[in-house]
Amino acid sequence: MKKQNNNSVSRRDFVAGTTALAGSLAFPAILGAQPAAVKVGMIHPVTGFVAYNGQQSRLGGTMAVEDVNKAGGIKSMGGAKLEALLGDSQSKVEVGVAEVEKMNEQGVAAYIGCFQSPVGIAASQAASKYNTPFLIDVGASDLIVNRGLKNVFRLKPGFGVCVDDGIATLGAINKAAGGVAKSAVIVHESGEFGTGTAKLLQDKLPSIGIEAKELIAHDNPTRNFDNIALRIRSLAPDIVMMSNYGNEYMLLARTLYQQKVNVAGFYSILGGGFNYKFVKEMPDVSQYMLLADSLERAGSAEKAKLSDALASSTFKAELMPYGPTKFVNGQNQGGKPGVMQSLKGDIEVIAPAEFASAKAVFPKPKL
Repeated sequence: MKKQNNNSVSRRDFVAGTTALAGSLAFPAILGAQPAAVKVGMIHPVTGFVAYNGQQSRLGGTMAVEDVNKAGGIKSMGGAKLEALLGDSQSKVEVGVAEVEKMNEQGVAAYIGCFQSPVGIAASQAASKYNTPFLIDVGASDLIVNRGLKNVFRLKPGFGVCVDDGIATLGAINKAAGGVAKSAVIVHESGEFGTGTAKLLQDKLPSIGIEAKELIAHDNPTRNFDNIALRIRSLAPDIVMMSNYGNEYMLLARTLYQQKVNVAGFYSILGGGFNYKFVKEMPDVSQYMLLADSLERAGSAEKAKLSDALASSTFKAELMPYGPTKFVNGQNQGGKPGVMQSLKGDIEVIAPAEFASAKAVFPKPKL
């Protein structure tokens, strides 16, 4: 993101200027006073089993706040700056809720978080008691936006849309390859995100001629996948589908490779395999830009006005393959998933076609 020069007046210069003015006019000067900062609560798992992802989410958020402030802050509010309140959920639901309560006492205007669906569900519910807007940066469960809460806004698609689009793309890829894939095993983390995604996949796979042989759940964290790899080998599926977080995704993929489990391909919907590259190279700051845009249009950090501005937003996320924002019950209808594949040491977008940088390679070569 482009860094812009900060032309704000220093505190020393400001004090000097107001002192001189007060001396000449004989009353305290308030003209030009810096408007109160808009406090934004950022809640992420910077410790715990998904700490890396949480740290990168925080990094993206702090970069976005810095960019908004260097660009002049919220101009309709007199150049008000954003102030990040940093919270660590520790990958625990109850800690995420505690962070919401603590930040509410500090006068937070909006929250952004929480990377994990269970934490996001509980934290946004807690924020709803105070009618405080809560923007979901990462959280796949559709329960997040299906509770009728007016304070919750998710820019990205949930697991329902991701499964529908992902299954359609898999069907097209498999058809183009002559229908080589007839069966799949689904491996998923045992929480809300993984379990919900896996059940949807199990129901949808038969529509493209693929049988879900088994759903295999694992805990977070899991440090050894030898037994699961042996089970997959015994089931002999054509495809392994994984819906889990980055650490477990990479460990399972490595274990399957080491044990030479041959399949036609790995196809993950909301799996963590590619998160490291994308989060490290381009932390997504779209929800922070959405918040800044909504504050600009609202001209106020008052919660009701800000929620109304978010609900009516037509913001377009430049870093994501989305159209203009349109929220329905808190879910952005413009958010669309992409399909990526690791090819020749790089990660390419293979769907949707209008954003594709390469064609899918399927089935994969035998080990």
